[in-house]
Amino acid sequence: MQRKENSHSAVREAERSKEIFQSESRIINSTDTCETEEEDEHYSSASEDYTSSASETQSSPPQKREDLSAGNIPDAAYIRVACGKRQLARTQGDYIPLDPSHRAPVSQKTACSDTESEDDSDHDTILHFAPKTKTLRQRMAEYAVPKSDGASEDDEIQNMWEEQQLNKGVRLPQGINVDSSLHKSRPMKIRFDPSVSLPPVNLEIVKKRLTTRMTSLQELHRAHQREHEKYTQDIESSKSTIQELERSSNAALNYKFYRSMKTYMESLIDCLNEKVLHINELESAMQMLLQQQAITLLKRRQEDLKNESAYVQLLSIIGKNVQSTDDSLEDDEKRKQLLEECEARRTCRRQTRESFGKSDHHEGMSSDDELSAAEMTDFQKNKDNILRESKKICEDVHADFCNIRNILLKFQQWRQKFPDSYYDAYISLCLPKLLSPLIRIQLIGWNPLENFIDPNEMPWFRAIEEFSDAKNMPQSKRNDDPDQTILPTVTEKTILPKITGFVEHVWDPLSTSQTVSLVQLCKNIFEEHSLSKNESSKAKQDLVNSIVSRMKKSIEEDVFIPLYPKSTVEDRILPQSKFQERQFWSAVKLLSNILLWDGIIVEDTLHELGLGKLLNRYLLLILLNAPPGPDNVEKCNKVVACLPERWFKELKNGSTLPQLANFSQHLLQSAHILYKNNCSDETRDLILLLVKVNALHIAEDFIEEYKLEHLKSMVSLKG
Repeated sequence: MQRKENSHSAVREAERSKEIFQSESRIINSTDTCETEEEDEHYSSASEDYTSSASETQSSPPQKREDLSAGNIPDAAYIRVACGKRQLARTQGDYIPLDPSHRAPVSQKTACSDTESEDDSDHDTILHFAPKTKTLRQRMAEYAVPKSDGASEDDEIQNMWEEQQLNKGVRLPQGINVDSSLHKSRPMKIRFDPSVSLPPVNLEIVKKRLTTRMTSLQELHRAHQREHEKYTQDIESSKSTIQELERSSNAALNYKFYRSMKTYMESLIDCLNEKVLHINELESAMQMLLQQQAITLLKRRQEDLKNESAYVQLLSIIGKNVQSTDDSLEDDEKRKQLLEECEARRTCRRQTRESFGKSDHHEGMSSDDELSAAEMTDFQKNKDNILRESKKICEDVHADFCNIRNILLKFQQWRQKFPDSYYDAYISLCLPKLLSPLIRIQLIGWNPLENFIDPNEMPWFRAIEEFSDAKNMPQSKRNDDPDQTILPTVTEKTILPKITGFVEHVWDPLSTSQTVSLVQLCKNIFEEHSLSKNESSKAKQDLVNSIVSRMKKSIEEDVFIPLYPKSTVEDRILPQSKFQERQFWSAVKLLSNILLWDGIIVEDTLHELGLGKLLNRYLLLILLNAPPGPDNVEKCNKVVACLPERWFKELKNGSTLPQLANFSQHLLQSAHILYKNNCSDETRDLILLLVKVNALHIAEDFIEEYKLEHLKSMVSLKG
């Protein structure tokens, strides 16, 4: 009974599967009858094989079927036999059973792909009886193909059918769509709508676009060039930095040098701090010695002037038969003694001038600065002691700490080895203050008022000049070198204050030798040492102010010219006439010394001192009181000789300086008197003096008045 039931059920299942496959084949392709018949034969053969396999299964021992029907677990041998039969069935048949309990073999392609996974093959095989829904890309591709093309529609249908058949026979992994992959490989045909109009294009638009494109490319090219140049500069700077680092890579030696330089500087500063007190004492001692000598000479000159004036006054009183008292007689004896000493000094100076052949000298133009033998010996002894002490200051000091050349050599080595750190330390600002004490030692015995010694000849000056003179440096960099300011700074901070001290306490404006030396020294310093460029220098202004104040004081205290009656003055033998002559020539000498400062002192200041206070207040009174004659002409000639010619070169319109107006009138009046007295030579000399002071209008009027045609040539040459 069981065998009959099994056979009937197998037949029914085979028929049902045959009907299903036949209906499927009719749905898929109703036009292809040949393939449908082959399908029917294929599925019929599959059913026969299936029935044969079912019969073999039915011929299995009944004991095993009973065991399986009872729900018992089969052993390993039974499972192996079942797997072998199932594999054999798959290889022999290519149909798929509809009943899951009877596993029929599928096509050979499916069997080959399912050998790797046996357990999941039955559940994963799915048959598609209807076409799948098309993807968005497939629909877009169909839309892009023109519908009017009948051949392309047939190709599409054929391709769709092939894809469906491939989907049935080929088992693909989950998540992969064959349609999409096929359509991806097929190129799309894009149609352009001819109704859409494109913008008009002409040559100007193309040219403009090409020009814009070319401009942008050129800008890009220039930017790349700038970057290339920048990178090139960076490379060069890096190479130079590497070379510098390689040259200065020895850090140990550099540290050793800086350490030794620091120790040297500390020792030098300690040495100078210890010696500066002694230097100040010796400077003060020498300054006091010279100041005492100047004060002594000034007091003696003033006393001689006072005594001689009193003596002349006494002679005037005696000439009037006025009786004197005993006290006045004693004073007269003292005055006589002093006057005799003063006359002895004059005689000595006169003999000295005659020995040198100076015959044009006038009494009163020599400086009464002679000292007695005892005074001179005492002065020289004190001076030698100070100089001896100055040489002992650095006896216990090594040459590297007291010799300016050796000190500068240390800094020169620093400048050569490490110039950057040298200039960063501002050594050019430190050296003037550092060298000042050592320079002052060499200047202790220096007196710019006696024997003129130019600072260029001193050892300290030559050492600093050699240090500052960078011969290997180009001229453009040499002007910017801060070491070039060391020498002017030393001169300004050390030399000018010392000269100012001499002007205030030692200089005698009545001494021509002292004035000439001082003027020459100041001109050299202001012009050659480039101090004239720094007009705002405080030391320079202090020196100029000291010179002006000292000259004012000399005019007020040293100038004294008494006035006597003409009858007394005309007699050259009388003491009154001699005294007035000496005082006049002394004032002329002071005028000459004051006007020597032309070019250093402001011109207006010299006009005020020399012309306003000295010429018009003192000298012109004596000239007006003196009778016209050769002596008066000589005095006027000496006064004009003192005036700088530079003052009259810039004058125009034939007029002289306002301060010389009264003096020009005196020359004109003297010329009238002398011309009337038939003194033609003296008259010509006075006209020449008028031409020298640029009083051309006055000279022309005089020549026109007296018809002096031979004198017109002098006026025309001056004009």
